[in-house]
Amino acid sequence: MPTFKRIKTNYPGVYYVVGTSTATGKPERIYYVRYRKDGKLIEEKAGRQFQDDMTSARASRIRTQRIVGDELSNKERREVKKLAVRAEASRWTVDRLWKEYKAQKPDLKGIVTDENRYQNYIKPLFANKEPKDLSPFDLDRLRLNLLKTKTPGTVKNVLELLRRIVNFGEKKNLCEGLKFTIEMPKVSNLKTEDLTPRQLSNLLEALDQDPNVQVANLMLLALFTGMRRGELFKLIWNDIDFERRFIRIREPKGGPDEQIPLNEAARQLLETHPRTDSPYVFPGRKGGMRTDVNKAVNRIKNKAGLPKDFRPLHGLRHVYASMLASSGKVDMYTLQKLLTHKSPQMTQRYAHLRDETLRRAADLAGELIQEAVNSKREEQTS
Repeated sequence: MPTFKRIKTNYPGVYYVVGTSTATGKPERIYYVRYRKDGKLIEEKAGRQFQDDMTSARASRIRTQRIVGDELSNKERREVKKLAVRAEASRWTVDRLWKEYKAQKPDLKGIVTDENRYQNYIKPLFANKEPKDLSPFDLDRLRLNLLKTKTPGTVKNVLELLRRIVNFGEKKNLCEGLKFTIEMPKVSNLKTEDLTPRQLSNLLEALDQDPNVQVANLMLLALFTGMRRGELFKLIWNDIDFERRFIRIREPKGGPDEQIPLNEAARQLLETHPRTDSPYVFPGRKGGMRTDVNKAVNRIKNKAGLPKDFRPLHGLRHVYASMLASSGKVDMYTLQKLLTHKSPQMTQRYAHLRDETLRRAADLAGELIQEAVNSKREEQTS
């Protein structure tokens, strides 16, 4: 490395050497300062003539500031930067926790939906914050702002995702947990969607006419079996036992595999359903598992003239359950098993339909008995 000649200036402790500009290749002064601090002699660069717009006077002011401690020396700045880098590396922000959470749970159910929730609602506010820095006010503001445009169910899902991320970090000893309980919006899960006979007829006609046979049959199977959206997406041909007439439901709602009967309507539908090289009954792109069907099912829903708040797939599951319950021929325990509900509480939303059927039957029995009594009295008085 060449040795440059030191050239003194009119300012004590300030000199320069003539180097080469990295931008133009022309000669350029490089200023240095010398001073003592805490008994130690310090000699360091102040800056370049053109690149840093440095002069002898400016270099002298820098020297004075560093002597009195108003400005850190170059070495001190490097140490501060190192400490900052180390501190940042030890910080487990919400964004860093989310990335680690995904890395450790690559096959997590619903990860695509969770990613959208994170990117749209959590990341803009909390990405660079550590969980210990979050306050009840932060979460209240998020909840109240979301409730202006989103349903309570959507808001609850967003808040639960944030809680899941923080709980993951705390469990792995990566960060401190929240010191407060997140207030969740009240969500009513008792909505039971149903269709009138006319609406059901219009839907069946729209399904029959739709050119997308895969989606039309997927919706029909939801109606015939009450299967959930995700269960239909995951359904493979090996899950269907045509001989014993069962459908295997893999991990319903994250629980153990279950079986439901393959009824005659579903059997006929599946036996005539077009097969592809894919193992999936209703394959998505390139034969993989389908992940979305909203565009097609909403087209069919609109053509059938169904209510705007009717959810095409989950709503058909409700129609299936409602028809069975209102028939009066299926008890709640059997309906629970058909719907693969983990607890009878979920099935109780349909109990009023069965009760109404029983009430009508009881009223009919009362009328028949009353007619018999009246008839007997008339015989006695005649």
